[in-house]
Amino acid sequence: MKIAQELRQGSTIKIGNDPFVVLRAEYNKSGRNAAVVKLKMKNLLAGNIVDTVVKADEKMDDIRLEKVKAVYSYHDGTSYVFSNPETWDQVELSEEDLGDALNYLEEEMEVEVVYYETTPVAVEIPTFVERQIEYTEPGLRGDTSGKVLKPARLNTGFEIQVPIFVEQGEWIKIDTRTNEYVERIKK
Repeated sequence: MKIAQELRQGSTIKIGNDPFVVLRAEYNKSGRNAAVVKLKMKNLLAGNIVDTVVKADEKMDDIRLEKVKAVYSYHDGTSYVFSNPETWDQVELSEEDLGDALNYLEEEMEVEVVYYETTPVAVEIPTFVERQIEYTEPGLRGDTSGKVLKPARLNTGFEIQVPIFVEQGEWIKIDTRTNEYVERIKK
């Protein structure tokens, strides 16, 4: 059991029969009113996002999710197929299950498939990934006023903002939690 005010981003709880992962938890105490926690949560089975407000001292069932290493194999048009490198068991997940992980997914990429009981519900990718810039406009000389960014398309098709000095064909390191450029990589 967890108390609502102990919930943080990434916490997993069960409300009724549905498992949720907390996307945002905001504690609020105003005046004489009871303290409350504003929660933004994702239903792990249905995939929908729920906003709710609960009393700060309300008890909630804490759940544990199992993570199993897997390798991305292929996309068959409707689902994304991952295989366990040890047992070669295959797991299929929908586009909704993958969320932002889809922006960085490449064949042979190692991920962790997240299971709730025996149902695969999501994929966790590494915090930092290295990707190649497929296309970006050349930077303008002399434009050094502060932190100047430009759009760049990765080899996965996802577009992020990169510093003006980054060129097409270069490899960069990206923080997958924030979708932000970290640094250039020499390859």
